[in-house]
Amino acid sequence: MAKSRSADRNVPPPLPEPLDGSVFDAHCHLDSMAQRLGLTRRGEPAPMSFIDQAVTQARTVGVTQMINVGCAVGEWESTIASLENPYVFGALAVHPTEVAGLTDADYDELERLLKHPKVVAVGETGLDYYWDNVSAAEQQEHFRRQIELAKRVAKPLMIHDRDAHADVLAILAHEGAPPAGVIFHAFSGNAAMAAECAEAGYLMSFPGVLTFANAPELRAAARVAPLEQILVETDAPFLTAHPYRGRPNAPYLVPHVVRLLAELKNVPESVVCATISATGRRSFGIN
Repeated sequence: MAKSRSADRNVPPPLPEPLDGSVFDAHCHLDSMAQRLGLTRRGEPAPMSFIDQAVTQARTVGVTQMINVGCAVGEWESTIASLENPYVFGALAVHPTEVAGLTDADYDELERLLKHPKVVAVGETGLDYYWDNVSAAEQQEHFRRQIELAKRVAKPLMIHDRDAHADVLAILAHEGAPPAGVIFHAFSGNAAMAAECAEAGYLMSFPGVLTFANAPELRAAARVAPLEQILVETDAPFLTAHPYRGRPNAPYLVPHVVRLLAELKNVPESVVCATISATGRRSFGIN
């Protein structure tokens, strides 16, 4: 009997050909990856054995490091635990859909954990107007608070921006971007927004969505964005690149995005890898 399409959605995609160079995955969620594969339940941390395997798999194809993101109260400690792997770095914040009920004590704990030497960014934080479980006003209040937090801990700000481009840019302009920099995670703007971000000095991190047939505006944005201001990411286990859209994502699938960027920029794959790696090392302080 042929395997059903729904069953295919649970099968991890095959490994791509190794890159002609090395890059890192600027944004993934290792706990959610383990949950997506049915290895853990929601709220449980990914086992270190799973994290080590994910790193080994990624390094096989040239994805040498990754940033594991913990963006809700209850996720931060497991993100810190994942940093035992030498190739995993962390980002910590509170996602805009998770800010309801945050307390001063939560912020004190977040600031303490952000001082860990392998936590390299405050993120992901920002605005999400797609979901309506938290009001725009409350999201904006906490976004401003986390911008100030990034300034205090002197680490770059990793932004979640969904259906909120104008307000995100306006708040950044009003509050002032953290001197350590700004990264738009899973950049979703058009060419005009990419030009505006480039002018402001912000970095744009492109996910597997770049490869989707219905994302021509995002590809136009990638053409406009200076290569020196581009990062790549998976947002694993979400946003898996074509032709595996809907199946479990993982850092080893970054090459699909890198190769499309090389095509869009009309430069060799090795140049894309070298430039993105240099940008990441500079922005995140990763050696």
